[in-house]
Amino acid sequence: MTQLIKGETGEWEIVIGMEVHAQVIAKSKLFSGSSTEFGAAPNAQVSLVDAAMPGMLPVLNEYCVEQAVRTGLGLNAEVNLESVFERKNYFYPDLPQGYQISQFLRPIVGKGEIEIDLPGGEVKKIGITRLHLEQDAGKSLHDQHPTKSFVDLNRSGCALMEIVSEPDIRGAEEACAYLAKLRMILQYLGTCNGNMEEGSMRADVNVSVRKPGDKYGTRCEIKNVNSVKAVQMAIEYESRRQVEIIEDGGVIRQETRLWDPSKGETRSMRSKEEAHDYRYFPDPDLLPLVIESAWVKQIKETLPELPDEKKRRFMKDYSLPAYDAGVLIAERARADYFEEAAAGVDAKLTANWVINELLGVLNKNGRTLAESSIAAKQIGGLVALIADNTISGKIAKDVFAIMYETGKDPAAIVEEKGLKQVTDTGAIEKIVDEVLAENPKIVDDYKSGNQKVFGFLVGQVMKKSGGKVNPGVANELLKGKLL
Repeated sequence: MTQLIKGETGEWEIVIGMEVHAQVIAKSKLFSGSSTEFGAAPNAQVSLVDAAMPGMLPVLNEYCVEQAVRTGLGLNAEVNLESVFERKNYFYPDLPQGYQISQFLRPIVGKGEIEIDLPGGEVKKIGITRLHLEQDAGKSLHDQHPTKSFVDLNRSGCALMEIVSEPDIRGAEEACAYLAKLRMILQYLGTCNGNMEEGSMRADVNVSVRKPGDKYGTRCEIKNVNSVKAVQMAIEYESRRQVEIIEDGGVIRQETRLWDPSKGETRSMRSKEEAHDYRYFPDPDLLPLVIESAWVKQIKETLPELPDEKKRRFMKDYSLPAYDAGVLIAERARADYFEEAAAGVDAKLTANWVINELLGVLNKNGRTLAESSIAAKQIGGLVALIADNTISGKIAKDVFAIMYETGKDPAAIVEEKGLKQVTDTGAIEKIVDEVLAENPKIVDDYKSGNQKVFGFLVGQVMKKSGGKVNPGVANELLKGKLL
């Protein structure tokens, strides 16, 4: 779904490639035993290795390697049985070594692909160029003192997976869909928590423009964008900026830019470095990383059902529409919740209650599914009460509200509040007769051909019964008596 920009000289195509930095879920760092827990006091989780003290040697964390392999398999990518760690040399105050241990020529994961879902049911494949492991830098703090910058090295040495896409993305909408899908896959795999607010996942967005069909234009990299919404806004601004420069006779310089959310614009940070500027060379302290194919196979056997597979199964096994299935599989915990709720009851009705009622009220109150007071089996119990005509859909909403406030089971609420639906034909007929007797003019209007007033009569029956009458039975009795 190519997004085109209309300029003074015609239409322009946006070409995007993304480099996503995802922090590996692991208790310790890539080359040291320091903790990776978020939120510690500044510089409280820094070993001599992380601080680059003389003579300190890196020791590779096997679990981080396993997490990278697991991610590669989840991205349908090639896992390289031999890879090499290299030194990427550059100076920055929060990089104590003066270089970053990364991978370049021989990464641990090669080419792969993921599917993104676009409006209208369209599915597009985005190529993955590579995934490599590297250590994170520290963090510079510029807002702690009026004249000084501080450095926090807690993040220094944490394991990152840099996931690089092919330039297959065409516009802000596709970029957002790609980032959201990648985040979902990583969360399903349990290899990154995807928390962009904490910096566990951040994106570098490479944007260029061209006339449709022309060769690629010069790209600018927007560094460390930390939300899906920011990615969308940054792309829309940057692509428009580039078109205006070119149409005014200017030239796009390859550079690194920053997204400024307060001004809603990108601004220049530095000219873009090429690979040779970093003087990559194999790290002399680390041997080539060699893994066995049997180990890769063993990891593959532990992979969970991933989002695309789960969505297809929900549509097939539960007869759910694509939209419902897509909402339910957006989070692994949400999908599990739905399946537990739908066990033995109407799946489509269960999906409606989870999506429209439960997620709606949680979102309104700023709560997550994990914070819900309603257990999955309780939603299933509510659906069962509707299905066997114990309560009506209208009463079910009142029951649901009480469930949310109290955490009580629906059956107990129905019993306690006396909310069981009236299904006794004789009792319903008595209420119908009373309504007809109280509304002679409406009855005459109906018999004169005004069919619209029938709904009013049904409403009066429901009101008189406190909503407890079975609507189907009430309809049939009314029609019979109005003949």
